[in-house]
Amino acid sequence: MSSTVQEELQQQLKGRDFLGLVDYTTAELNHLITLARDLKAKQKAGEAHELLKGKTLGMIFEKSSTRTRVSFEVGMFQLGGQALFLSKNDIQLGRGETVSDTAQTLSRYLDGIMIRTFAHRNVVDLARAATIPVINGLTDFSHPCQALTDYMTIQEHKGRLEGLKIAYVGDGNNMVHSLLVGAAKLGLNITVASPEGYTPDEELVRSSREFASQSGGSVLVTQDPKEAVADADVIYTDVWASMGFEAEQQERERAFSGYQVNEELARYAKKDYLFLHCLPAHRGEEVSEGVIDGPNSFVFDQAENRLHAQKAVMASIM
Repeated sequence: MSSTVQEELQQQLKGRDFLGLVDYTTAELNHLITLARDLKAKQKAGEAHELLKGKTLGMIFEKSSTRTRVSFEVGMFQLGGQALFLSKNDIQLGRGETVSDTAQTLSRYLDGIMIRTFAHRNVVDLARAATIPVINGLTDFSHPCQALTDYMTIQEHKGRLEGLKIAYVGDGNNMVHSLLVGAAKLGLNITVASPEGYTPDEELVRSSREFASQSGGSVLVTQDPKEAVADADVIYTDVWASMGFEAEQQERERAFSGYQVNEELARYAKKDYLFLHCLPAHRGEEVSEGVIDGPNSFVFDQAENRLHAQKAVMASIM
């Protein structure tokens, strides 16, 4: 990609929200991945890259997190700015102030807002009322920062994205929603195996298939984990009961009993497959210790790359 094209893409991204990968073109997503890898190289080499010097990110947390908070906070520091942690108990949003009033007020103080919350509508409403960029740090419907990170990690280790097969085994949750859109836009073949009643959102699957028809990728949803994993370059899974669904833990354990990613299932994939998991993981449930702690696992490279991918997003839109 030429420097002129990169500059044009950078101008396109300035001031945008980052609510979902669906809002970004293939070229824009590839630009973000390229920038993330460049920023990672600079950080590893000790080169200063204070692209957001003097700027401030407000981080609203209605859901707790390890990786999201640390990666955004450290990322802003490395970019020359600062981050403010705002829990629901720290701001009036947790005491009944409207999302609109909160967004308009914070827009007068900050240069960007990251929110990690439950209902996706909260992020949409915040972005609609704010006059500064809003980043979706996670909702019950999507997790775009993680998916961008995942495709950065795959490209880093496989050297490409187009034409690769990624198999997701487990709950058709927010994580798989973002993975579907990302794979479809970036030209990967994605297969999702989930039990009946836990499949991804049907409308999102349809739109992902439309994106895939333009990129050369493909989308398949099945109930058969072996079919999903067959000849896969990447195997991905997530917890069976995401935050907010803990009351369904026992019911979900029964539903997902045949969906553990273990050594037996992994044998259907390519020998050099990558295993990814957005973490935290429950060893012995959705994944065996032998897989997540084995030689094909890159979950900590993946966790580290949250820092670099999110820095690329912040540097581009803020």
